[in-house]
Amino acid sequence: MNDKLIDRLCIIGVGLIGGSLASALREAGAVGEVVGCGRDPAHLQQAVQLGVIDRYEIDPAAAVAGADVVVLAVPLGAMQKQMAQIAPVLGPQTILTDVGSAKGSVVRAADAVFETLPVGFVPGHPIAGNEKSGVEAAYPGLFRARRVILTPLPTSSAEAVTRVSAMWEACGAHVVEMDVAHHDEVLAATSHLPHMLAYALVDTLARMDDSREIFDFAAGGFRDFTRIASSNPDMWHDICLANHDALVKMLEAFSDDLRMLADAVRRADSEFLKQTFIRAKQARDAFCDE
Repeated sequence: MNDKLIDRLCIIGVGLIGGSLASALREAGAVGEVVGCGRDPAHLQQAVQLGVIDRYEIDPAAAVAGADVVVLAVPLGAMQKQMAQIAPVLGPQTILTDVGSAKGSVVRAADAVFETLPVGFVPGHPIAGNEKSGVEAAYPGLFRARRVILTPLPTSSAEAVTRVSAMWEACGAHVVEMDVAHHDEVLAATSHLPHMLAYALVDTLARMDDSREIFDFAAGGFRDFTRIASSNPDMWHDICLANHDALVKMLEAFSDDLRMLADAVRRADSEFLKQTFIRAKQARDAFCDE
């Protein structure tokens, strides 16, 4: 009797997230065979050598054949193309999920591909990662004690939701459920906006005439704040376009507050500055104490 949670797992996009998922499930003894899929054979061969996957296919349709669970860990801009390639061969009992950071775009991609959304389709998003990328950065502890958000659809079966939840819990994650639109609003504020600010700050300073001297004297605070500007530019390009409505709202709200802060500095408004810093410190300290 096979007691594995997943007999055959197919991961399309074996990078930091996909590779870490495979590694975590292996460590937990929750998966049998892991099949990887991607465009670069050398990258996939490296994944085999690292023990992250057992074998690989370049053709997505061949990769998903016979899989119990298929995880799309590709950039948001590639979701629809990948779904279109695997749709004809997905089994009626196959679980299909993803790790995309903007769920509305993933659901729109699925709507464009499938005449009827599969009952096994459960969109998901692990709130984990770092500025590194590639399978060489993958490690089994990436999701431990981190949240994973599932955004089940009306068409998602209860069994599929339970299985996807169990998969992430086997990795040590805490699973929560959320509406698609609410997920995108929350992530625009807590993840997408901070990345935009980090990218914008580094780009602004890099385009200054004395940028080399500025970076030479950058202290720990600058490094901490801008660490995420080293994240994959292609991935964040896709996220911005995929979640543009919610992200624009957050950028505009932050721009308004930044203008008020600039005015306060210009006026030397001591009380405004002090109260802003106090509120921010209290909020940050409460967040870090969770």
